[in-house]
Amino acid sequence: MNTSVVGSRVIREDAWGKVFGQTKFPADVNLPDQIYGVVLRSPHPHAKVLSINSDQAKKLSGVVTVLTAKDVPHNTHGVLFRDQPVLADYVRMVGDPVAVVGAETEEIARAAAKLVEVEYEVLPALFDPEEAMKPDVLPLHPNLSPTNVLYHLPIRKGRVEEGWAKADAVVEKVYSTQHVDHAFLQPEAVLAYVDERGHIVVQTATQYAHYDRGEIAHALGLRFSQVQVKTLAVGGAFGGREDISLQIMAALMAQKTLRPVKMENNREESFYSHSKRHPMRMYYKTGATKEGKLVAMEAKFIGDAGAYASWSINVLRKSAVHASGPYEIPNVSIDSYAVFTNNPFTGAMRGFGAAQTVVAYESQMDLLAKEIGISPLEIRLLNLFKAGSTTATGQILTGSVPLDQCLAKVAPYLQRGGDSQ
Repeated sequence: MNTSVVGSRVIREDAWGKVFGQTKFPADVNLPDQIYGVVLRSPHPHAKVLSINSDQAKKLSGVVTVLTAKDVPHNTHGVLFRDQPVLADYVRMVGDPVAVVGAETEEIARAAAKLVEVEYEVLPALFDPEEAMKPDVLPLHPNLSPTNVLYHLPIRKGRVEEGWAKADAVVEKVYSTQHVDHAFLQPEAVLAYVDERGHIVVQTATQYAHYDRGEIAHALGLRFSQVQVKTLAVGGAFGGREDISLQIMAALMAQKTLRPVKMENNREESFYSHSKRHPMRMYYKTGATKEGKLVAMEAKFIGDAGAYASWSINVLRKSAVHASGPYEIPNVSIDSYAVFTNNPFTGAMRGFGAAQTVVAYESQMDLLAKEIGISPLEIRLLNLFKAGSTTATGQILTGSVPLDQCLAKVAPYLQRGGDSQ
């Protein structure tokens, strides 16, 4: 196959604009007569909104409007389930938006947001997913699940009890990973307006323009054809822009005021408003013969979905599928759970559920090697997937399994103890 791209140095289409500062990111775009929107967010992780008094905020000179849940035609959105409010009247996490203020300047909007009075009934909060899994704990989303377990995937291969009988060495450990923020360089920013046709136009940086279009149309009670989403330059995403942030609120305000609406998160607001990487608690038990051949593995993942579903089902499914790593193990038992809590909601992030599991299964390999008395390299070479191997899910690998070639390349370096000289 002849190509002018592969193996050559190609100038990126967007390089010139970015190098010389000509590229337009959402925060760089403005329109005449635009107003500025600022979100008021809940300080409580779990609460009912009893009342919102915006009288003092509206008296502030330059304030155009204050919107709350009652102003949203269809007050739901979400990538897999519409379980997340545009503006909350029931709070499930710190940072849930309860009101959005529109004003002539951002400074006025921020000052007015501080004048909005919200009365909450604070409710007990769940922060530990294993506590939240208990059957007597009230569910945070009873319409989705009768318990706080959003999702459970079991994977079984072979017979683990027979595997344990063959194991000369067994390592059993618990591993934990934490919330991680995407921390992209460009915080969320949106410019929304009503065009000459009466259609809503939203300019933003997003990973899913067509999904955003559908969610905006649904929330505002419009047809898809009445909404246009324009994706401007994206200053980093890594999964953090797969969920809606400011898009629907800005579009709603533009629809209500018939003026262009600019909204932009500062860094603190960005931390509150988009999803995080799933914290996981991973229970692992792995067994091998004295020669180093893996014979059995049991794993259980408790993934903290946080307050809303987002991509948790897909992420915890990936965790289960990748639980045994790139190693052939004849007897496997895996259980993966996504659990609702009142923590920040979690969703897509680079690695999508596989980044957490690698911490656990590779640590198990190192510990087993030490227990048996062989090198970490040797135990991996003994158990790597090859063409013809069968994964824990029953997939037969027919090709593109160059793991042995990869380790052969790095083996001399590893055998020198990491001495690159």
